[in-house]
Formats: sequence, C-alpha cells, structure tokens
Amino acid sequence: MYEIQPVLFTLSNGIRVVYLHAPAQVAHLGITVLGGSRFELPNEDGLAHFLEHCIFKGTTKRKAFHILSRLDSVGGELNAYTAKEEICVYASFTKEHIRRASELLADITLNSNFPLKEIIKEKEIIIDEINSYLDSPSDKIFDDFEGYLFQGHALGNNILGTKERVQSFTREHLIDYVKRFFTADNIVISFVGDISKHKLEKILEEDFKHCPKGNHQPIIETFEPRAPFHIRSKEANYQVHAIVGGLAPNYKDESRRGMIMLTNILGGPALNSRLTLSIREKYGYSYNVEANYTPYVDTGFWSVYLGTDPKYIDKSLSLIRKELKLLRTKKLGILQLNRAKEQLKGHLALGLDSNSGLMLGLGKSLLLFNQIDTIQEIYAGIDKLTESELLEIANRYFAEDNYSELVFDIQEG
Repeated sequence: MYEIQPVLFTLSNGIRVVYLHAPAQVAHLGITVLGGSRFELPNEDGLAHFLEHCIFKGTTKRKAFHILSRLDSVGGELNAYTAKEEICVYASFTKEHIRRASELLADITLNSNFPLKEIIKEKEIIIDEINSYLDSPSDKIFDDFEGYLFQGHALGNNILGTKERVQSFTREHLIDYVKRFFTADNIVISFVGDISKHKLEKILEEDFKHCPKGNHQPIIETFEPRAPFHIRSKEANYQVHAIVGGLAPNYKDESRRGMIMLTNILGGPALNSRLTLSIREKYGYSYNVEANYTPYVDTGFWSVYLGTDPKYIDKSLSLIRKELKLLRTKKLGILQLNRAKEQLKGHLALGLDSNSGLMLGLGKSLLLFNQIDTIQEIYAGIDKLTESELLEIANRYFAEDNYSELVFDIQEG
C-alpha cells in the first residue's frame, strides 16, 4: 500500500502547516483560508470570489504585473479558487524557487492594497465570467440546484454573486473581508515537495511572521432542511439538462465513507458505474451522466446529473430512479461489495498521483478537520463498510420522498 506521511506543525503565530516530503523537482505550496462564500454577510454574496480575483492586483510593494510575473518568469504557476467554505491561493514551482513562492504568497495574502483602478477592471472581468456561466446551462444547473436545495441559507448563494452585487463592491468591502478572515487561527499552509521540513519552517516563519493572530473562527450558520422540490424551466439550448439529488452526510458524519462508495457505484468516474452502463452503454440516452457527493462542515448533498435529447429525458430520469431504488432495496452481494471497495481504493490512490491535488486536499483536510487521516486509516474505514450499512445509508438519503429534481428544458423558438 502506498502511504503518505504528512507532518503537522504550527508557526509561532499560530498558523497550522501540513508538510509532506515528496521526491520531485516540482513543489507545491498553498494558503487555505476558512472564508468561503458561506461566510459572507447579507448583501455580500460574491465578495469572497471577488476578493480571490483582486488579491492579485497589487500589494504595498508590488503592482499586478510584478505579482503575475514573479513565478511565471521562472516557469512556475500562481492560481487561486473560491469554494463555499474556503478560499485558496496556491503555487507550483521548481523546488529551488521555494523562497520566491513563499514570499509571494505571503505578500498577496497579507499585504494586498486593492488599487481602485484594478478593482474597476476586475469587476468587468467577473461580470464577463458571470455571463459565460449564464451561457452554459450544463454549469448553471449545478448552482441553481444548490440554490433551491439550500434556499434562504448562504450555502445556496452562487459563489460568483450577481452582476449588480459585484458592481456594488468597494475597496473597503475587500479590506474588511481580509481583516475578518485572513488571520493566523483561520489559515492553513500546505506543502508537498522535495524540501526539508526544517528549511520550509524557517522560510514560512520569516514570510508569515506579520500575519495577524485573530481570536475567533467564522460562525457556522446551521442549515435547516427545506421541502424537496421538482422544478422544470426552459433554460437549455440543444440538450435537456437534469439533476436529481438531495441532502447527504457532513464531513464528520460516520456515514460519509458509505455515501462516497454509494455515489461511486451509482455514477462515479469508472466506466462500469451503474448509470453509465445503463443510460449510456445500454440505451445510448446520454453522453455524460455522473453522480457526485459534496460534504460541508454541517451538511452535504448528493446529485446525479445528465444531459440528453428532449425525447430521452423522461426515460433517463426513470432509469435514475430505478437505480436509486435498487440501492435502497437490494443489498450488494459479497463479491459486488469487495469489488466496490477495491475500486474506491484505486480511485483514491490515483488521486494521490497528483502532488498538486494532494497539496490542496491536505490543506483543506487540516483546515476543516484539524487532522489528516492516513491512507491506511482511510482504507480501513472502507474495508469496515458492510452491505447492511450501505443499505441503511441508501434508504436514509436516497428515499424518493427526500430527493429533488431540477430540469432545464429546451427553450422555444
């Protein structure tokens, strides 16, 4: 079994660090902040994502061009993303440039000054991003589904926000958001690469020494489940797009691994998933059909997505319901269960083959769990899953009265 052995340590100002030695020429460093879109205040929807864009636009000692060129000029890459629960700024670079990468990430996360001219330009870029998203029903349907599922809660807000909201943001909004979330107790640094722990710790201590300590973490606003919905709207151009789904276990729920396995069996990336074999291979109704499970700190949701020709949508939805019913009513056989376990372990092992993805995953795990499970512990948890346990989880979350449906029909004309 391939085992990873990350080391956890804490900087003198309280920033938690997860370090993993990996013998490779390329190294990866990430700064993950517990300050995603679910923590935005009313009238702030889209601000976390706007901040992620503007953080590259200038610091007290660098202009935007110098930020973007600092790693690119030596063949490295600088990037960022915003999710519902975290903002992450990260870099990939050849290992001899660790000091350059660390100092740059510290500068943009701690010293951004958000020049007004750059803010105005970035608003137009984000509005163009929103327009691009609105023009893609296969993307939009995922956000709309979450919007209905978590209606009235920040988890239901679109990460991008709206055009009107983005236009309303000021430099003061950005500065206030940084003050609220970019504090040592709310930040995790993750590293994967061929640099000694001692050297990395020394570099990080120097570069992040001015990070404010802070004294609290964001408050998790509890989500109260809403009634299931069944909605059809005319928003598609050539294909009908559909999502079936519902609530699912949170990060810390013991049934989380069982839900991962069930969605993997149902419509995971493997070509032998039940929905792929049925809807795509047997009937040829859809090119793309997939099942996903997204856990959050306090809740989660599962979904099945497909795009298909209008004449096949009702038949496709019927086949999805059929497979969900089978998981609720028929236990997996011993052979099926063992194959499902080995397949899931294999998918996890493939995920470890990307040091960049591994760095991001380690940072998020430490940020949300304050711990890192070893591969041995994860595999042991998978091995413990039983047919009865999976059946119970399927009945709890896949019950027909509990799940919702959203369909984007073809627009007329």
